[in-house]
Amino acid sequence: MKHRLSMVRLAEDYLAMRRKLGFAMEIEGAELLRFARYADAKGHRGIVTNDLAIGWAKLPTQASRLYWSRRLDIVRRFAKYRSIFDQSTEIPPAGIFGPAYRRPRPYIYTDQEIAAILQACARLGPKGGLRPHTYATLFGLLSCTGLRVSEALRLRQKDVDLEKGVLSVVETKFKKSRLVPLHPSTTVALQKYAMHRDHYHPVLHTDRFFVTEYGTALKYWRALMTFSEIRRALNWPKHTCRIHDLRHTFATRRLLQWYENGIDVNQKIAALSTYLGHVKVTDTYWYLTAIPELMAIASARYERECGSRRQP
Repeated sequence: MKHRLSMVRLAEDYLAMRRKLGFAMEIEGAELLRFARYADAKGHRGIVTNDLAIGWAKLPTQASRLYWSRRLDIVRRFAKYRSIFDQSTEIPPAGIFGPAYRRPRPYIYTDQEIAAILQACARLGPKGGLRPHTYATLFGLLSCTGLRVSEALRLRQKDVDLEKGVLSVVETKFKKSRLVPLHPSTTVALQKYAMHRDHYHPVLHTDRFFVTEYGTALKYWRALMTFSEIRRALNWPKHTCRIHDLRHTFATRRLLQWYENGIDVNQKIAALSTYLGHVKVTDTYWYLTAIPELMAIASARYERECGSRRQP
């Protein structure tokens, strides 16, 4: 009888292959391993099947169909790979829950709303602890640099040059690295946080810049949960304001400021793309949103153009 490897072992082999090709596979890898552990816990020893994949994708019964579709899409890619080695593998059909990926409507924060987020961080527990400083500094950094959340959390102490005011973002998405210069006020905020952190934890258990109340590396899921806590405290809609929208806000507000200052955006957009760590400029356009201020500028330019053409 042919020996069947556990689904976890098969998933780990697949993830190792993908990572050798340069894919980080962080979120997708974590989800796939959840599927694999689910299959093994059920005593499944065999090929990926439609029933197995669909049953797992729908496990969060209160989740959206978009989330189900994304989970199923992860298993589909794994199943396609496994079908190379075992043609009896079933590849779940695409689209049974609708599209797996679509651009959620970004929420562009006002300056007042960003200030409200930082003020809410100061009210986080424990009172007098490090946590309020950690999240106020983290969310403040995201709002004024447009960093990805994962990039900020992976910053090591040696990546934060507090003398020159420069961040070294190392091997982020698509294995790209870049330098991110900071505004002097941002550098001062990071310096203050470092002082608080070192006061609470003279000996750290990690080399990461942002740490927990226990001096350990701050995880992505903790940041998301804390942002949700702040959103509830501010009574903001659940599916409207996301932590990732701080990146959208940074890109859109930067574009608006250039227009207001009369700067040629066509010349500057490449610099913004590099600053955000994008492979190509078209990736940057994904983050730009038609807010009223930008639409007013576009309308005024259109009126001027039409007016000049009507001149005799």
